[in-house]
Amino acid sequence: MENRGKIIAVSSPSGGGKTSVVKKILKDFPDIVFSVSATTRPKRPNEVNGVDYFFVSDEEFEKKIANNEFIEWERFYDYYYGTLKSFVDDNINIGKSVLFEVDVKGALSLKKIYPESFLIFIDPPSYEELITRLKKRKTESESDLQKRIDRAKMELSFKKDFDYIFVNDELHKVYKSVKSLIKEIINKEWFNGYYTSWFKRDR
Repeated sequence: MENRGKIIAVSSPSGGGKTSVVKKILKDFPDIVFSVSATTRPKRPNEVNGVDYFFVSDEEFEKKIANNEFIEWERFYDYYYGTLKSFVDDNINIGKSVLFEVDVKGALSLKKIYPESFLIFIDPPSYEELITRLKKRKTESESDLQKRIDRAKMELSFKKDFDYIFVNDELHKVYKSVKSLIKEIINKEWFNGYYTSWFKRDR
């Protein structure tokens, strides 16, 4: 058996509640390492390199793409964002579990590279409720809001590909279930390329 860290990804459409769940996980499980992405956007005054992001130049990022160093990467608003394989490997190889807060595409890309990873989907109570949550934010133009709504509908169609699905009707209730699952995952043992007691469930 190996003292191998776990890879856990929490995903949901915008407004689904993944950020709130991830913040609670990191507070209650201080030994879990939060995945730090690389980006080419400028560092903001309150951000720390290697803590908030790994800040790199366009040239460095594109070189890493060419060298297949990313688990997944995307380009948003003229800036690159991506997850480095080295960050994940360095941590799990010393027994540290790594937590991701990613969109659906990122989670499924992670699963392709690390089949042993655990994918958690935070499901809104309904599509209508999700739209209501997004509209209440009032932080985007109508066109940008519609893009998020369209993307959310697409992402919901992939929830069946996740290992665990939790309905977020109330944050404290869904987090209680997620917390219990995280404890289970952390206690799983790695043996001959598989985790013991592996099973798939909806909750």
